[in-house]
Amino acid sequence: MVINNRSAYFEYHIEDKYNAGLVLTGTEVKSLREGKASFNDGYCYFNKGELWIKSLYIAQYSHGNLNNHDPARERKLLLSKRELKKLESKIKEKGYSIVPLRIFFNEKGLAKLEIGLGKGKKVHDKRETIKEREIERDIKRKYGI
Repeated sequence: MVINNRSAYFEYHIEDKYNAGLVLTGTEVKSLREGKASFNDGYCYFNKGELWIKSLYIAQYSHGNLNNHDPARERKLLLSKRELKKLESKIKEKGYSIVPLRIFFNEKGLAKLEIGLGKGKKVHDKRETIKEREIERDIKRKYGI
């Protein structure tokens, strides 16, 4: 199960990608396996040297009980110290953001979040992206790819 953040590639130029672990509860993992998550305006930030993700919506598990999780809570991301220091120094530069790109399960069955170090696109860059997407779609239609 892979859940993608399609708007991230439209809004940002992604320069680097990292795979981070997520600190989740049991019902959150079960809900992710059903594909019930949304990146609506999700972003990452640093708090006391730790990386957190905010506005990542994971729907409540349908068969959960009273101990079901809060769908919009902040979740801690797990990266090595070297990666955290590198990201924190880049974030201090103007225009850089840490953007969630996709949630997936690795071969061990652990939930991972792919994050990207992105720089915001300008309006004309977004227009170019739309134009390229339309050209690619026309080519696929014409040649039946």
